[in-house]
Amino acid sequence: MSNDNEIHPFRLDTPEEVIADLRRRIEATRWPTPELVTDRSQGVQLATVRELARYWTTEHDWRAFEAKLNALPQYTTVIDGVEIHFIHVRSQHENALPLIMTHGWPGSVVELLGVVGPLTDPTAHGGTPEDAFHLVLPSLPGYGFSGEPTELGWDSGRMAQAWAKLMDRLGYTRYVAQGGDVGAAVTDAMGRQGPAGLLGIHVNLLAGAIGIKDQLPAKSEQERAAYDALNLFTMDGIGYFLEQSTRPQTIGYSLLDSPVGLAAWMLDHDTDSYYKISRAFVDGEPAGNLTRETIVDNITLYWLTGTGASAARWYWESGRVQAAAQAAGQAPPPVAVPVAFTTFPGEIWAAPRSWVETVYPNLSYFNEVNSGGHFAAWEEPELFSTEVRAAFRPLRNS
Repeated sequence: MSNDNEIHPFRLDTPEEVIADLRRRIEATRWPTPELVTDRSQGVQLATVRELARYWTTEHDWRAFEAKLNALPQYTTVIDGVEIHFIHVRSQHENALPLIMTHGWPGSVVELLGVVGPLTDPTAHGGTPEDAFHLVLPSLPGYGFSGEPTELGWDSGRMAQAWAKLMDRLGYTRYVAQGGDVGAAVTDAMGRQGPAGLLGIHVNLLAGAIGIKDQLPAKSEQERAAYDALNLFTMDGIGYFLEQSTRPQTIGYSLLDSPVGLAAWMLDHDTDSYYKISRAFVDGEPAGNLTRETIVDNITLYWLTGTGASAARWYWESGRVQAAAQAAGQAPPPVAVPVAFTTFPGEIWAAPRSWVETVYPNLSYFNEVNSGGHFAAWEEPELFSTEVRAAFRPLRNS
């Protein structure tokens, strides 16, 4: 594959035999016995996955998702030897601000589709023309429709460099960046690299808190609650994180062989999101756009692209980079641009302002909202879009 600067149109067209094979594999699942507890402490509950599998084989319509995705302008381009897939929606409004948004794991561009309308066409969603963005939604390398890296080194920093090249290739000389989960780490790296044209960043996960948790204030009630949540995650919720950080290839065999195994692995992320997803299937109560349909859209995307193992490798790459920096006593470089942050109450650890200011001394915007969790853009697209507009409004004329 040549590393040229060409941008090619992309269209999703899944062969019918591939979908039929997926259904056969789901129907042939060997099920475990039920968990011996009434909560998620032993893992993803059997009733949840049983209902997910039933819905997947009898009601889910992958062709409807294909049509939704193909209705958006999609492209691929090769950057640093990897083919990058991205959605690129230009606003009809003059002077719209270019924005590159990065998804996380176990998400994909699916989790960001609900914000496309509010961000590119704000007048139809309670905003003004001055709130408009030209939106770029790339698939992370090794995720979804992007190619898999075939060499080591694709950590957050390298992905950040690729995104700067992508925005330059699209002709954007002034732009902002946003991310959550893995996307928060990539966006953070962009802010620290300070590429030409980047005006500021917005993140909704304080990813750097894990490495410096003993340096974070824990005096107020809010700080102690956040500290307890962070400790709970590192003791009880970090199983997927440790496996993908140390043995992504091992778990990859299961993720590429069993669709139900893949689904269960992807659901076993954080407590708030898990129970919201479980209620969507077992009780028929979706949390915003976190519906049965979109949840299975996302899982199916991982299955059909075979990216269970390659997506997990980011954890391995980034873990080694961080360990090496800590061993050498190297602190990350300061963020070179203004930083905006929104705390959503259902986040794995809902960071108080004091924590955010510890990681980002140049904090330019901070807000705590009343709803939403780890998958904020997915679950609460209108609220999330309102936050993104507010975060970047001061930078539009800078």
